[in-house]
Amino acid sequence: MTAYLNALGLVCALGQGQAEVARRLFAGDCSGMRAAHGWVPDRCLPVGAVDAPLPPLPLPTQQSRNNQLLYAAALQIEPAIRQAIDRHGRQRIGIVLGTSTSGIAEASSGIADYLRSGQFPDDYRYDQQALGAPAAFLAAWLQLEGPAYVISTACTSSGRALLSARRLLDLGLCDAVLCGGVDSLCGLTLNGFTALEAVSAQRCNPLSVNRDGINIGEAAALFLMTREGPGTALLGAGASSDAYHISAPEPNGKGALQAMGKALDNARLTPAQIDYLNLHGTATAHNDAMECRAVHHLFGANLPCSSSKPMTGHTLGAAGALEAAFCWLTLSEHNPHGLLPPHCWDGQHDPELPRLTLVEANHRLPGQGPRRLMSNSFAFGGNNVSLILGDAP
Repeated sequence: MTAYLNALGLVCALGQGQAEVARRLFAGDCSGMRAAHGWVPDRCLPVGAVDAPLPPLPLPTQQSRNNQLLYAAALQIEPAIRQAIDRHGRQRIGIVLGTSTSGIAEASSGIADYLRSGQFPDDYRYDQQALGAPAAFLAAWLQLEGPAYVISTACTSSGRALLSARRLLDLGLCDAVLCGGVDSLCGLTLNGFTALEAVSAQRCNPLSVNRDGINIGEAAALFLMTREGPGTALLGAGASSDAYHISAPEPNGKGALQAMGKALDNARLTPAQIDYLNLHGTATAHNDAMECRAVHHLFGANLPCSSSKPMTGHTLGAAGALEAAFCWLTLSEHNPHGLLPPHCWDGQHDPELPRLTLVEANHRLPGQGPRRLMSNSFAFGGNNVSLILGDAP
């Protein structure tokens, strides 16, 4: 069954809403990545923060920045959501989201107060840090009664959320699903990746010989998925778990190849039928090497590829949905000239890696035939997800 992505709300370092994000995405605008103090002691690091004001939350017991980001994205597609509720009923609409932070920033602040004073602040709520909190917030705000849950598999979380949302439609458990991901900047995340020596002090530089680590960002991307078009379709999805190492990828890309191959099989497509690939492209030494080898093995050297993380930072649990959203925008009315998201880097190829065709300014989709785009997400623990979006068959 074909699943359609009928509506999209998003917020990230590129801006809020489809038009602003698309304009800056296709221009290769990296200005949202800004150096900031205060996240990691004695370090100034680039972060992909959302600087625009976020809307106040409607529920007094669900006050977290993570929920604010999600709410900002949801408000952009609220008319489509309300129409789906009127048409299908509250019991037939599900929610599947990905996150890795949830409300941990507010929890950390509350625990710090407790350690100083022996008391939690009046607004401290333990359940705000639960991983299921974003789905619980959306369900409570919209009064939805269908399945509502969160997937947390690190950087593949929201990619898996889209896959799982389609499964709810396939099984007949839902007629519409709100799916996507959200993650907010917090000290725990930035200090954790710093402890792993994985964070760059400069803007990240994917696939370059000079790459030295990731930047962290925050974002929310929320789709309304149904069985009905017209619109961009989720043509295929594949997942694998190679369990090679708790944090390092399998060096030759075995799990990545499995996920990409499963997505192609699921979509009944061949590698030659993919027009563009949004790389996971974190700019760490091992992830980029693994992905480059896997992509070259499957697609060869000529498939246009790019990593969008220099423009947004790595948004962790939101990354899979956000980068699927970039593929959605590539196929949308906001991109009338068929531009592809450019690969922003220093142009210094790593001689130890096979060469890929990295998207340059004004690189465009083919003008003829159905368009099909793939997006990769790879995570700790050997979790791998590949999604294929495209024109409906």
